[in-house]
Amino acid sequence: MEENTGKKDPAVLEKKEGISSVPYSLIPLPPSIRIDRICTVHYFEYMSDFFFPGEQHDFWEFLCVDKGEVIVTAGPQKHTLRKDEMIFHQPGEFHAVQSDGETAPNLVVVSFSCGSPAMDFFRSRILRIGEEERELIAGILAEAGKAFSTPLDDPYTKEMALSSEAPFGSLQMIRIYLEQLLIRLVRQAEKPAGKKARADGDLYGQLISYLENHLSCQLTIEQICRDNLISRSRLQKLFRERSGCGIIDCFSRMKIDAARQLIRSRRLNFSQIADALGYTSVHYFSRQFKKVTGMSPSEYSASIKLLSEEPSLRR
Repeated sequence: MEENTGKKDPAVLEKKEGISSVPYSLIPLPPSIRIDRICTVHYFEYMSDFFFPGEQHDFWEFLCVDKGEVIVTAGPQKHTLRKDEMIFHQPGEFHAVQSDGETAPNLVVVSFSCGSPAMDFFRSRILRIGEEERELIAGILAEAGKAFSTPLDDPYTKEMALSSEAPFGSLQMIRIYLEQLLIRLVRQAEKPAGKKARADGDLYGQLISYLENHLSCQLTIEQICRDNLISRSRLQKLFRERSGCGIIDCFSRMKIDAARQLIRSRRLNFSQIADALGYTSVHYFSRQFKKVTGMSPSEYSASIKLLSEEPSLRR
C-alpha cells in the first residue's frame, strides 16, 4: 500500500492548479541613444544685431529657431535657419551664430554629451521640427528651469548650478525628453507620418501662416473659419490638440511674440508697434503685453538689452 504523507506531488500540483514550470524571460532594454551628461540649456531672445563670434567644444550641441531667423556658421559652412529649423554641431566643430540684422530671433540651444553610435545620424544635419518635437523641447526647458538656479536666458553661461529646490527626478526628465527628441528626429527621417497626421499638420501649418500674415488685423473666429474653409468646431479642436489653447489665445500670443521681436529690433517706438500689430491704443497694447509677459514693454526693453551684453561688460 502507498504511504500517504499528506504532501502533494509538485507535478500533480502544477497540473491541477495551472502553475507553469517555464521560467520567465527578462528582456534587456539597451538604449538606442543615451545621454551621458547635460552641459547647458538655454532659451535666448536676441537683439537684431546680436553676434556670437564662435566656439568649439568636445560635446554635442543643437540650436533650434523658435522665432525669426539666424545665420549659423558650422565648420566651413554658413546656413540661414528659420522658424522650426534646428542644426546639430558635432564635438570639435567650430560654430558661431548671428542675427540677420533685420529680425530679432528667439533660439533654443542645448549642449550635451552622448557617445551613442546612433548620433552619427546628426552629423552636419539641419532638420525641421513639428508640434511633437516642439513639445519635447518645451519639456526640456521647463524641467531645466526647475532643476537649475542659473537663468536659462544668459547666452554666456558656461556652467549651470543645480537648484536646491529642484523637484524629484528633474535631471532625469531632462534626459528622457532629450532622448525622446533625438529618437523622434531619427524616426521622422526614416518613416513618413500617417495621412491624417500629415493632413492635420498641413492644416495647422496653413492656419499658423494665415495668423502670421494677419498680425496687423483684429481677427474673429468667424473670419478665420470663413477665410480658411474650416468649421468652428474643427478649428477649435485642432488648436486645442496642437497648441493647448484656443486659436484667439494663440493669435494673441503671436502678436506679443511679434511685439517682443519689434522691441528688440529697436526700429519702432511702442506706439508704432501697437499700431503695426492692430491694437486700438498703446495703453491696450501695454496691458496685453504685461498680461502675457509679466512686464511692461519698457521693462522688457530694458531687461533684454542687459541680456544682450556679455556679463563682464554689464554695469
